[in-house]
Amino acid sequence: MTSGKTSTPLRYGWTTGACATAATTAAYTALLTGSFPDPVEITLPKGQRPSFALAREALDDRMALAGVVKDAGDDPDVTHGALVYVTVRPAPAGVGVVFQAGVGVGTVTKPGLPLPVGEPAINPVPREMMRRAVAEVADRHGGTGDVFVEVSVERGEELARHTWNPRLGILGGLSILGTTGIVVPYSCSAWIDSIRRGIDVARAAGHPHVAACTGSTSERVATELYGLPEDALLDMGDFAGAVLKYLRRHPIPRLTVAGGIGKLTKLANGHLDLHSGRSQVDFPALAELVAQAGADPALVEGVREANTALDALRQCQAVGLPLGDLVAAGARNTSMEVLRGADVAVDVVVIDRAGTIVGRTH
Repeated sequence: MTSGKTSTPLRYGWTTGACATAATTAAYTALLTGSFPDPVEITLPKGQRPSFALAREALDDRMALAGVVKDAGDDPDVTHGALVYVTVRPAPAGVGVVFQAGVGVGTVTKPGLPLPVGEPAINPVPREMMRRAVAEVADRHGGTGDVFVEVSVERGEELARHTWNPRLGILGGLSILGTTGIVVPYSCSAWIDSIRRGIDVARAAGHPHVAACTGSTSERVATELYGLPEDALLDMGDFAGAVLKYLRRHPIPRLTVAGGIGKLTKLANGHLDLHSGRSQVDFPALAELVAQAGADPALVEGVREANTALDALRQCQAVGLPLGDLVAAGARNTSMEVLRGADVAVDVVVIDRAGTIVGRTH
């Protein structure tokens, strides 16, 4: 008999777009036939055919409503467990599929997103999935395919406060998202997509300066330093690489990178994913940095054996060595390497946990 831990593969989930497509399929089928398919099967963009159980049904001679509870699998998704429901109504001949924002689904109010201002925040791929589903149901059951499709998410407006939507100008609720229909656990694809949309919105607004911040404290510091509007602030989190790679292709004249000493030390060491589980502070490299700055051997050894980047900073501050500035310079160098000559001027602001600026480049 052997002992030891066994690892269970993380369970994939379904996007809000996939759930809305399933609900649309069930509702339009019921509108044409009088009965709801349950479970309801859909086709995802890459050909997979998952089935969804219905959690809500309503039908009369003017409309059909079907709802699906979103299962995000093992991903810590804010919309996990939310009820996504769709109401389908007949539309005038020839209009095709007309999308509407129901309760808990936002409306686009700023340019720069992949949808025009005034449109429901139902992204292009989910729209195409739902159009295809409507066409398939119409072919199967003799419908015209001319329908109003109103997508709603229970408690969506409340949930949206925990997303980028308000900053991106998506007001009133959540976005209906997804490019494959599948949620990959811990892929953080929604966060990275929000970073890209944040850059798009800032560019469309004509902002010449954005700040990519690792958290709320660094965001506050950047706002106080530069007076940037909210839609010029990018909630970078751990995804420095996502910001820099997207700006390389879609430049904005000036970028400020702002964050704590620990995360920006990792950026200075060349890491583009700053999460503690995926990159670590390289204390020998940090010790080499202070040695090159002329530190005495005792300080170099103290930095090498430090518990945290903040511990190393405190040791250097005690003898007047500007470790924060050295880290800022290193983080800027990494940023410029990733930008690869894009027309983006970069400066870096390093803070401690209290939000005190401990290092900068200019």
